[in-house]
Amino acid sequence: MSIEQRNVEYEQHNVERKYDSSLVASTFIKYAAYVLIIFGVLYFLARYIIPKF
Repeated sequence: MSIEQRNVEYEQHNVERKYDSSLVASTFIKYAAYVLIIFGVLYFLARYIIPKF
């Protein structure tokens, strides 16, 4: 049995993430609108639809 020597070269990659506050703000506004719409629908159901049963 022979032992092989391997020459392995490692490359190091530095990934810099750019922080875009406008993207964060627009995403927050989008999800806040989703939450408000869901609560609005639930309020409508609880206030007007469910009491009719």
